[in-house]
Amino acid sequence: MHFTKTLTFLAGCCMVLSCGSNVEDNPFLSEFQTKFGAPPFDKIKVEHYKPAILAGIEEQNRNIQVIIDNKEPATFENTIVALDNSSPILDRTTSVFYGLLGAETNEQLDNLAAEFAPMLSEHGDNITLNPALFAKVKEVYDNKANLNLTREQERLLNETYNSFVRSGANLSADEQKRMREINMELSTLALKFDKNLLDETNEVKIWVDNKDELSGLPEWFCQSAAEEAKAAGQEGKWLFTMHNASRLPLLQYADNRALREKMYKAYISKGNNGDKYDNKQIIKDIVTLRLEKAKIMGYDNFADFTLADNMAKDSKTVMDFLNNLWSYSLPKAKEEAAELQKMMDKEGKGEKLEGWDWWYYTEKLRKEKYNLDEEEIKPYFKLENVRDGAFAVANKLYGITITPVEGIPVYHPDVKTFEVKDADGSHIGLFYVDYFPRAGKSSGAWMSEFRTQCGEIRPIVYNVANFTKPVGDTPSLLTLDEVETLFHEFGHGLHGLLSKCNYKGVAGTNVARDFVELPSQINEHWATEPEVLKMYARHYKTGEVIPDELIEKIRKQKTFNQGFMTTELLAAAILDMNLHTLTSTEGLDVVAYEKEAMDKLGLISAIAPRYRTTYFGHITGGYAAGYYSYLWANVLDNDAFEAFEENGIFDQKTANLFRTNILEKGNSEDPMVLYKNFRGAEPKLDAMLRNRGMK
Repeated sequence: MHFTKTLTFLAGCCMVLSCGSNVEDNPFLSEFQTKFGAPPFDKIKVEHYKPAILAGIEEQNRNIQVIIDNKEPATFENTIVALDNSSPILDRTTSVFYGLLGAETNEQLDNLAAEFAPMLSEHGDNITLNPALFAKVKEVYDNKANLNLTREQERLLNETYNSFVRSGANLSADEQKRMREINMELSTLALKFDKNLLDETNEVKIWVDNKDELSGLPEWFCQSAAEEAKAAGQEGKWLFTMHNASRLPLLQYADNRALREKMYKAYISKGNNGDKYDNKQIIKDIVTLRLEKAKIMGYDNFADFTLADNMAKDSKTVMDFLNNLWSYSLPKAKEEAAELQKMMDKEGKGEKLEGWDWWYYTEKLRKEKYNLDEEEIKPYFKLENVRDGAFAVANKLYGITITPVEGIPVYHPDVKTFEVKDADGSHIGLFYVDYFPRAGKSSGAWMSEFRTQCGEIRPIVYNVANFTKPVGDTPSLLTLDEVETLFHEFGHGLHGLLSKCNYKGVAGTNVARDFVELPSQINEHWATEPEVLKMYARHYKTGEVIPDELIEKIRKQKTFNQGFMTTELLAAAILDMNLHTLTSTEGLDVVAYEKEAMDKLGLISAIAPRYRTTYFGHITGGYAAGYYSYLWANVLDNDAFEAFEENGIFDQKTANLFRTNILEKGNSEDPMVLYKNFRGAEPKLDAMLRNRGMK
């Protein structure tokens, strides 16, 4: 995500604390005096954030006033570019603050986030609802035919003008006042929703004190659970949590059905327990406020309002797309469910397939059909080797090198830093990785930036994930899904790192939501290519390259369980769209509404949406009416990868076309134009259906 599996997240929120820091000692108030301009995490203190935020707001206000007071005619340079570059202090401060809020938060940062949310919301509205500033922007926009702009400049101008209009610049004073109130409420509600999820995830603990209950669980996993229990002061027991690295292996391997059920039900009821972490009213309020905002802007629903800025353009296009896929995926999922039920019937227990059985019997079926046990391949997926494999693929495709770099301060000991250089040895950017779960980190995986590329300013990009931790002498060994997630997030990273734009407003990953997943998802394809597996998949003990027999098994099971995977994702995407195509929320019970929507679809009881309403973190952030983007971009990435399959997966001409037309271009051109410049035609659905085993 760009919250991704990524993450774009928390953009535009804020926070505050006491102002007691010495201005001269506050590192945010000037360019970072560090190697590559990296954030000086060894010098940044909690008390630096509020004065830096306040100084950043003041600085941007001054810069905007200069734009407004300029007596010269408004031009692209003195208005649009000046606005694009108006907030250096705020950019530095918020990029670090929100980066840590997701990856290494604590009570102090949470309190700051709650304080800053309304402050930054107000500041953003003060900019986009400033009539004098909008008049300057509109003057340039109305005169653009005479300005001889480049395509990138025209794109930035259009995006800037549209951001003002879509923020309400053309509304009446009363409507603008209400928009300000809505934006402020939404910023606070989103923080509450996400904090509830993190706090509940950290609080829910499933304890086991009898080793017999651990039947079926791999030894490394039991050892990990024992270490977690010891760290929690309960030596001699085993502790399991809702973090993916704990939850999924338990569901996959535990013979103890009651234990699986306990974990599964705890997970799918997150935010819906009527306790202090309950998210039902919060998400209802969010959906209600978004609908009101859309109606003020002249749209029937929020989906149509937000999609006007995406490739899909409107909710009908998205729903037609999702319903078409549903007609392929649900029958496939039902076939898979029938196979799993047959396997359960053979055991003679008279049990009916439930959600907590799916992963367990799928693993058994994988072994039966393909003679492949995930535990058999994990020893070949040592985290560091997989990471270096992703780096090696980028080197073979784009000529870049990624090497460890010393002397860069980090915010946690788990974080590693790398310098990225181009084929000619020139510096491209700085790249951080932060791969292991901990209490202060949100769940999932994402990419973001501490600094966005802009002209000669090089990007500082990071990947965050929650992969399986090392246990004792055993290093972090990844599942196949985690391997693909690492490649996915690194694909987002390449999008940010290889950007070659002149203006940060259109650089890197600042693209349409349903286009941003193309670079990440296409990068996943290389992870399991035989030639690539032989580059990085080595047994962590012996150094043996993964044998051809295992590679063949991995390839043969590529479409295995894809009915389930596609259906649970589609169910979440349709749920997201249903919530955001509502034209009234009067009497809305989000849980009852979700059930009604899933029943209408015919979703089978053994499958839940990948994210249910009360823990659907994507849609409280940048993926509202946008979760379909993963599937939309999946059409693009499968079609795009066929170009590599046709010409060779490391064909330099194809790689260069992808780099120069997709990775380097950011939002400097319409995304479909960029795609056609790479591929020569619009994408077709066929490749995606084939790769998911549905055609």
